[in-house]
Amino acid sequence: MLNIFLNSSPMLFLSDKLLVVTVATKETDGFRRFLRSAKHFNYSVKVRTPIYDVVFASGPKELLKKFQQARHKVVFSSESLIWPERHLEDKHPHVREGNRFLGSGGFIGYLPNIKEMVSDWLGEDADSDQLYFTKIYIDPAKKKSINITLDSKCRLFQNLHGALDEVVLKFEDGRVRARNVLYDTLPVIIHGNGPTKLQINYLGNYIPNTWTFETGCTACQEDLRPLTGLQESEYPLVMIGIFIQQPTPFVTVFFERLLNQQYPKNRLQLFIYNKEAHHDQQVSSFLQEHRHLYHNVKFIESTEDMDGTASRNLGFDLCRKDKDCDYFLSLDIEVVLKNENTLKIIIEQNLPIVAPMITRTGRLWSNFWGALSADGYYARSEDYVDIVQGRRVGVWNVPYVSSVYLIKADLLRTELTEYDLFNSNSLDSDMAFCDNVRNKGIFMYVSNMHNFGRILSTENYKTSHLHNDLWQIFENPVDWQERYIHKNYTLIMKNKLIETPCPDVYWFPVFSDVACNHLIEEMEHFGRWSGGKNTDTRIQGGYENVPTIDIHMNQINFEKEWHKFLLEYIAPITEKMYPGYYTKAHFDLAFVVRYKPDEQPSLRPHHDASTFTINIALNQVGLDYQGGGCRFLRYNCSIQAPRKGWALMHPGRLTHYHEGLPTTAGTRYIAVSFVDP
Repeated sequence: MLNIFLNSSPMLFLSDKLLVVTVATKETDGFRRFLRSAKHFNYSVKVRTPIYDVVFASGPKELLKKFQQARHKVVFSSESLIWPERHLEDKHPHVREGNRFLGSGGFIGYLPNIKEMVSDWLGEDADSDQLYFTKIYIDPAKKKSINITLDSKCRLFQNLHGALDEVVLKFEDGRVRARNVLYDTLPVIIHGNGPTKLQINYLGNYIPNTWTFETGCTACQEDLRPLTGLQESEYPLVMIGIFIQQPTPFVTVFFERLLNQQYPKNRLQLFIYNKEAHHDQQVSSFLQEHRHLYHNVKFIESTEDMDGTASRNLGFDLCRKDKDCDYFLSLDIEVVLKNENTLKIIIEQNLPIVAPMITRTGRLWSNFWGALSADGYYARSEDYVDIVQGRRVGVWNVPYVSSVYLIKADLLRTELTEYDLFNSNSLDSDMAFCDNVRNKGIFMYVSNMHNFGRILSTENYKTSHLHNDLWQIFENPVDWQERYIHKNYTLIMKNKLIETPCPDVYWFPVFSDVACNHLIEEMEHFGRWSGGKNTDTRIQGGYENVPTIDIHMNQINFEKEWHKFLLEYIAPITEKMYPGYYTKAHFDLAFVVRYKPDEQPSLRPHHDASTFTINIALNQVGLDYQGGGCRFLRYNCSIQAPRKGWALMHPGRLTHYHEGLPTTAGTRYIAVSFVDP
């Protein structure tokens, strides 16, 4: 009867004449991975206690064939490093090629020889079996009697400790092997011995067929927890921990997206920690309007004496102690969850800790690490870029997640019972948490099975304005566009949304209502409106021939952002509608004009000092004001009902002599730019 002993933990395998015995301490995520690989190759498994750091890369047939080719009764795995007693190095037999030292993590042999080998064992469970077997191996008489050899070239067993640079993935015909490039072998069993648990986790993302180029992810639909068909009252109760630790753009939008999550609100509890006084009003406004929708809410305001690490420990503990809490979703304020089903999707994945993958626009930054450096910080795994860019799609075992992740509450009550999981003298809170999780042998996963969203840049976010998000066109251009550009702007060319109300005058949507409102409010907040007189020290020469009551963009330090807006959203329209004309969107003047019946109701006929002019209506005729509009005298053509957020574009000099029609009631606002090449 042929026997295999995988000595990293206690368990039994039976497959016809094959008996596989392993030694382990407790059932873990690694054990479930081990069982999956065994099942894939039809190893018949009888469990005593589980194993966690071994993966089968091939089946019993190849294993037995390679064992027989070794022509010995017992074959041990081999290592390039000697352990635990280095002074025994000289007593190890030399080998012609391959590893010289015995590794007790895996061995295979005939039962009578195995019995003879272990007959003198008198040690306790905590004693070193590695040292016991090493002493047998270096004793020539015992070695010969039992007929022991080493798998020096890693044909059967691959111990990863000391061999990380030798082992690569080999993709072949719908399956994945580990290849030892030093000896050009394909080991049957991969063992993440010693400090190589992260490497076996990485290999386990692929071996034997967890992910292949042909099939994609084969394990992603296993052991799911479907929510479809459940009554709302049957949904898991989730505590969402929202953490605001620095000034962050688009906080109002964050809470709008939170409301849009397709999950019963009465099955959600909110734990909100806000360190920034700048955001207190935004959080309070959200809670005032929507607090009643949620199962429970706890809000820690900026005035309370609590740091970010303490808040995360507290959030976990509230869920841990609440017997009804099923999950804790940790969610940083800078996370943009575009997918309204994110929470449902990651709950259904039914994993201990799982993060929806989010990235930073235009960069390779994400909320997970594929590997760790020797000192425990970021390192890039071989597959990191492919995962981030979506060329490999699946659910990935990774050593670090942050920003947004879901954890099972049962895990907090059983394995992660310590209150101070986020505390460390040398690591930041997220790194400390992940370090504690790894040390417990708990797997963390990241899923890129769906497009979940992105993360904002908080760099260079200033809070000196009323609507600071307006200044985010450089740092967070995608979010800026979603917030401030008209929803139909991208359809302008495709659906021919550009209208021509007068000759060579083009009319198209560009600003959202929010953009119009914010720009008006920003100008009124600044408040330094010009007097509408000819003398104007703000412009070159100090004289304005046709003055308006206005505020220039550079007065609120918005000129760079305005130029970026013109370049990104106006220049393409200009080049389309005026063929052969190309612009860098340089402007001499850009300003917001205010028209009021008792202040300046209209503007006399004039030419603009520009190659072309952009005139954007910032509020709505009939609702915010009466009258207004623009008349082009040469063509006797008027636009008397400007649409909020729509831009008029027309030539400035020579041809388009025009006037501003009287505003008869209310207040009218327009944003004007005089653009030259």
